[in-house]
Amino acid sequence: MTVMKRPVQDRPTASLPEPLQERFEAVVVGQDGGPGERVDGRAVQATLGALRSRGMAVFIATDARVEDLDGQVAAESVAALLDRLWERGIAPELVLVAGDDTLVGKSAGATVVLVGAAPTRAPDGGIVLGGADRLGALLEEQLRRRDDVPRAGTTRGWTLTLDGLDAELERSHETLLVLGDGVLGTNGSPLWSNSHSAPRALAGGLYIGEGPMTELLAAPVWHVASTELPALARLRRVLDLRAGVLHQTLSTPEGEAAALRFSSLARPGTVAMRAHGPPALVRPGVPLRDSEGRPAGEDQADGASTLRARATEGGLVATAIDTGEAGGFERLGAYVVDTARLPTVARGAAALQRTRKAGFDALLSEHRAAWAERWEHADVAIVGDDELQLAVRFALFQLMGSVASSGEAAVGARGLTGQGYRGHVFWDTDVFVLPFFAATHPPAAKAILAYRIRRLPAAMAAARALGFKGARFPWESAQRGIDVTPAYARDHTGRIVPIRTGHHEEHIVADVAWAVDYYLAWTGDEEFAAGPGRDLYVETARYWASRVRSDRAGRAHIYGVIGPDEYHEPVDDNAYTNVMARWNLRRAAAAVDRYGGEVSDTEHDRWLETADAIVDGYNPNTGLYEEFAGFFRLEPLVIADVAPHRPIAADLLLGAERVAGAQVVKQADVLMLHHLLPDEVHPASLAPNLDFYEPRTAHGSSLSPAIHASLFARAERFGRALQALRLAARIDLDDVTGTTAGGLHVATMGGLWQALAFGFAGVRPRGDVLTVDPRLPDGWEALEVRVRFRGVPARIRIRQDGVAVDGGPGLRWEVLER
Repeated sequence: MTVMKRPVQDRPTASLPEPLQERFEAVVVGQDGGPGERVDGRAVQATLGALRSRGMAVFIATDARVEDLDGQVAAESVAALLDRLWERGIAPELVLVAGDDTLVGKSAGATVVLVGAAPTRAPDGGIVLGGADRLGALLEEQLRRRDDVPRAGTTRGWTLTLDGLDAELERSHETLLVLGDGVLGTNGSPLWSNSHSAPRALAGGLYIGEGPMTELLAAPVWHVASTELPALARLRRVLDLRAGVLHQTLSTPEGEAAALRFSSLARPGTVAMRAHGPPALVRPGVPLRDSEGRPAGEDQADGASTLRARATEGGLVATAIDTGEAGGFERLGAYVVDTARLPTVARGAAALQRTRKAGFDALLSEHRAAWAERWEHADVAIVGDDELQLAVRFALFQLMGSVASSGEAAVGARGLTGQGYRGHVFWDTDVFVLPFFAATHPPAAKAILAYRIRRLPAAMAAARALGFKGARFPWESAQRGIDVTPAYARDHTGRIVPIRTGHHEEHIVADVAWAVDYYLAWTGDEEFAAGPGRDLYVETARYWASRVRSDRAGRAHIYGVIGPDEYHEPVDDNAYTNVMARWNLRRAAAAVDRYGGEVSDTEHDRWLETADAIVDGYNPNTGLYEEFAGFFRLEPLVIADVAPHRPIAADLLLGAERVAGAQVVKQADVLMLHHLLPDEVHPASLAPNLDFYEPRTAHGSSLSPAIHASLFARAERFGRALQALRLAARIDLDDVTGTTAGGLHVATMGGLWQALAFGFAGVRPRGDVLTVDPRLPDGWEALEVRVRFRGVPARIRIRQDGVAVDGGPGLRWEVLER
């Protein structure tokens, strides 16, 4: 075989077809390179070896199998190899397959090149290259292109593409394109600066300020260059959800520039970017800028730039360096985040050194593989609704990027995507976000619980300050675990109104206990159950036991609370709060029965007696739970009749005073019990409560639609279920609430997953058995949900004609019969 001998950098490229003038991430080469020729010559082997050393996945194919360069069997066919590459985060369109007809016949999605003797016809979508010398030129061209900007995948259902730069929508678009690794979140502002963008980076768990003014710390910005966006430029941004990369192209009369960046899921806090284009469009500038956009920092001897940011407790150090110059550069950076103390510059320098040693291509390869591995255990596939499919994957991608997998995860209302609600932690995290991780990636769920566990002393102090026992977790929490809920705010008229949630929305105490229980149900983590889990059960139960009040008839009440329906405040005997407290007391007693603990028999029995005495507002004659004492006596106003198009802020539409005196509900309240604790409510009560409460619900919270979608699916009212599901899926994609610029609604995204997993798929743990009780709409061909149950991966595929469960050894599962 003849191989071109000229230096790689001097080789002309025009002789190769245009589709081959791109960088590929994997190459499969047929062993036969032409009539009587083989591709195992030294020159070709050297080129293939060089490609692999530069991060390309390289394989040699024979008639029977595909091997890597060391002769290890990788797959039995090219089609099987493409599947394996997909599991490593390399999409088929990023694969180059070169060989004869027998090799390329089943390479759907890949770029196919026929080599050797001139074939009679090209394969579908393929290129006739002909001649082994052309193959050598092709491989050398790929070696030269290892310095090019990598491409994003374009697989259907896996990419979000935004064209242009809209002045009014840019801030929300930048939020949609956030790249998160669980530690750092970087928004999708263009590489090129412009007056409409607001580059932003946020680090999890770090806060500045005191009390209600506490807010998430803004991290140094790493993802902008020194060039401005030209007036006549066409900008395209592609977010590859499978690989976790953001690819940008800028087309101008002077030429086209491209850039790719990612925040490493394999090495959280590590960032990388590569950009190429005309020198006028691509100039590196300063690697780091402060949160105000100023190019400040400490320059180090090796050319790296460093910025430190101090939090109220702890802080971060960011270090980044550019290599290259105008026309093409590469940026590598490392963020060291410490919630206890401000990291030293030396720690940042060491982290950057490790990043530089790995190099861009190796970082990208392991990052892609990390995302692919996460998707293998978390993907939800909907066959029959392409638009919904993309929206669901977008939601899961942003969920996964918002939560750390180790240490503790302080997940604010907008995750790592924005400063909405100042980054404070609500019940959203425990009830809406954690379930997805407990079922797909338990280390992240455990990190969420670690945040609560480490603040248990603060919660116990808060209970004592109010004269109660046990632990009272705050409605809004930040770094220290004390309540940071604002005392007042201005309404739309400018009037100052009190905020009472910090004083009265106490169901969060039981919500934290529920999160513990849910984590244990999926993982079976006995060590956690016998230690921190038991402690959380016990201290939350102690709070409720001291909080309830008994009447002369011996009935137990919880007075002066706010339920999820925040239009009414405060109220007595909120059904959601009371039933959650009842469950909490019983669950704590069961934990003590199994794991022991410093709980006397008297206290244990008192919990059970109190639980039995708590009123829940259920009327067996109507099947209805009264949302709170006196709710049924309020003005019988049906918001669906007043405002046919929901969601709607009913308090703005009708006035807060009228809403407070009417049967208007902000979000799922009684119905939330049917979603979280279906075994704690009357088994026949879902339908009547859906019929009564949903028309009265304004869906004034983004948390509401997904829960209703789940419950409508359980009731097999698929038209309403799909309507609510699509609304939840597009809350941010369509900026339904007008607040996406302040961050994505990560709790809504968690609720979306619950609607699909609980509502439609009907997947729930029952002891050590995973049960499946599906509800599949006629318009869907199939629904596939991937989870991990008790450490074993499971793939549940639901079709109109049945259910198939594919799981690892030891998985116990059951499809419930109806």
